[in-house]
Amino acid sequence: MSLFAWFRPAVSVLTAEQQQRRDRLPAFTELGEGSLREQRWVVVDLETTGLNLNRDQVLSIGAVVIEDGAIDFSQQFERTLQREGHKLSPSVLIHGLGPSAIAAGCDPVEALLDFMEFVGDSPLLAFHAPFDQHMLGRALKDSLGYRLQHRFLDVADMAPMLCPEAHIREAGLDDWISEFKLQVVERHHAAADALATAELALILFNRARQQQIHSPLNLQQRLSQWKRRQQAPSF
Repeated sequence: MSLFAWFRPAVSVLTAEQQQRRDRLPAFTELGEGSLREQRWVVVDLETTGLNLNRDQVLSIGAVVIEDGAIDFSQQFERTLQREGHKLSPSVLIHGLGPSAIAAGCDPVEALLDFMEFVGDSPLLAFHAPFDQHMLGRALKDSLGYRLQHRFLDVADMAPMLCPEAHIREAGLDDWISEFKLQVVERHHAAADALATAELALILFNRARQQQIHSPLNLQQRLSQWKRRQQAPSF
């Protein structure tokens, strides 16, 4: 995801209309005991100017919805955000975010408002979710003065927990795509990576049900227990 070097901008000033949109954003809901199948999930991927959690910026947001046990292709989101003063790196060719794409992008305030309206009160899924959660949360705070409280689950943790036989715990998204022989046409930009993550998540939800994990809350609890066991010292 490392694309550009940049200087951090001042916090945005919202118009009255933008303030009203921000104030109308729905509150998040806690994960419940309903079925995994019935839960609406927003699967998100971000492209950023780099991997520094405190300095880099969000460049693009891609997202797709899982609902009723399937990817809902009528609910997709993709925005490139305008950013000024970038020094391009060679890796821009991998992601396809050249100067013209950035210049033609959306105002960050509008893009982030659009995205949070798209999310609604739904929980989010991402591959290596802590990074996306932190970067999105910081962007929302800087651009909107909005505190992100939505629940994130990490597909990069779900996969090894639910599929221990794969023996690829530290794997990247490409490794899991290969493991399950997913037919992914495109990679390495936000919308395509969100779709690939959603396809993987559907397989994992099926594995979860086979392991008697039937609700979003139960999945979150099992993930927390699994991560504590992974972090526990071995003697």
